[in-house]
Parts: sequence; C-alpha cells; structure tokens
Amino acid sequence: MKKNFFPLVLLTALTISCSSDDDAASTASLNLNLSGLENLGPNFVYEGWIVVNGTPVTTGTFTVNNAGALSKTQFDVDRAQLNNATDFVLSIEPTNDPDPAPSNTKYLAGSFSGSTASVSTGIIGNFSTSTGKYLLGTPTNGNANPNAGVWFMDGNGPSVGLNLPTLDAGWKYEGWVVSNGTVLSTGAFTNPNGPDMSAIYSGMMPSPPFPGEDFLVNAPAGLTFPANLSGATLVISVEPFPDNSPMPFTLKPLSHNVANPAVTGTTINMERSLLSFPTGTVSR
Repeated sequence: MKKNFFPLVLLTALTISCSSDDDAASTASLNLNLSGLENLGPNFVYEGWIVVNGTPVTTGTFTVNNAGALSKTQFDVDRAQLNNATDFVLSIEPTNDPDPAPSNTKYLAGSFSGSTASVSTGIIGNFSTSTGKYLLGTPTNGNANPNAGVWFMDGNGPSVGLNLPTLDAGWKYEGWVVSNGTVLSTGAFTNPNGPDMSAIYSGMMPSPPFPGEDFLVNAPAGLTFPANLSGATLVISVEPFPDNSPMPFTLKPLSHNVANPAVTGTTINMERSLLSFPTGTVSR
C-alpha cells in the first residue's frame, strides 16, 4: 500500500496543476479604469460586455459606492473571445436579472484600438451641441404667481426651448428645480418638443405643450407653495429607465441658476455642461 500511495499523490498533484495551468491559459484579464459613475442603489448594477463577431458577451457585474469607487475593476474573460472583441459596452441592469442579454440602458461604449478602448457616453447621444431655454411663469393659474413655475420653452411663439438628441428606450429626460437644498422634479419626458409626464404640482388651467411645472399645489412635506424659484438651480438630466432614484442622475447636460430676484416672463438661455459625464478606458 505504501509503495502505491506516493505515485498516486504525485499523479493527483500533477493533474491539478495541469488543470490550473489550462484554466489560466484559457482566460485573460479585462481591466476597467472608469471615473464619474454613481451608486445605483440596491436594485441595479453595472455590467460590462465585449462585442465578439457582433454578439455581446458578458464580462461580469459590479457596483459603485458613494465615493465613486468600483467594487471590482479586473475581470477574467475567455482569452480567445477577448482577443477577438471589437468593442466594449457598459450597461445598467437589474440586480436580479433573468435576462442574459444587455438591457436597453447602455451607458458607456468604445471600440478597441490595440489593447485599449476609450469609452464615453456617446452611445446615449451627442450632447455637444445641446441648448436650452426656459421661461418663469405660472400659466396654470393665470400667471398669478409668475416666480413659482418654470417651463422649458421659448416664450417667443411660444416654441420649442430644448435642443436635445433623441434617446433610446433605456433613457428619459427629466427636469429639476433645486432650491434651498430641496430637489423637485418638473417631470420626465422623451420628446423635448412635447409635454412631460407629470403635472402634480400645477394648477387647473391649461399648461403649455412643453416640459415644465408650476409649483402651486400638493407641496411635499416641509415645503410651502406657491414656491419662489428665485436663486434656484434648474437642471435637465438624462435618467436611466427604469429609474428607482428620486434624485437627478449623473448626466446633466443643461443647467442654469435663476436670478435672485427672479426675472419672469422673459426667455432665458441655459448653460451646457458635460463635465459630469463619466469617461474612462478598458484594457485587455
């Protein structure tokens, strides 16, 4: 028995060693160096994908904490598939996701050039020429409290005030008012040329056919309406859909600080800022 034992142990060790070497040879590391991502909360995660022969192949999921740090930056991927990958895509997925395919909410993307892909939000849209205008007034109560409402429109006409790219199904636009530490949504929308999907704070009279809100009724706890938007910050954000957060997402292509006291009844230009948009590189 002793004579047979050591060769058996040696054979077993060699088998394990060869198996480990084979596994290591068949995989390669994909490394993420991304900045500007935000915490998605408990219901969603980020998932990476490489595109191989036109087909997305998952590279794994990760989360981001409140400081913007990724829970994981290195992923083991099939070596042959990684070598043949032409592109990298980052999507937002449900935490418990039964669908093996990428969601509509594709966030970052870039093509490999050699061993590296520079990724950006270009897959969502080109915001480099986006513009916005707004008008302060409360048309849903006959303009009785003109500094209590905002409408993202051009008052000359009136006409469309937002020039923004068309979004895919996984994204929506949303307007926001940030005043004295309080954040209020003016409503989500997909078409800047039409109304948004909310009017919970507006009055009973007809509203313009553009995104906006009058803050007149149904004030949230701790607030008093009619509001006064003097000194408030106005924001147009790009939101993932579905979205479980009551706060603006990282992507904020347009914003403006309202004068104090507010100037009402005049069309005002918003400012474009893409500094909040995440960027990074992916290397293989």
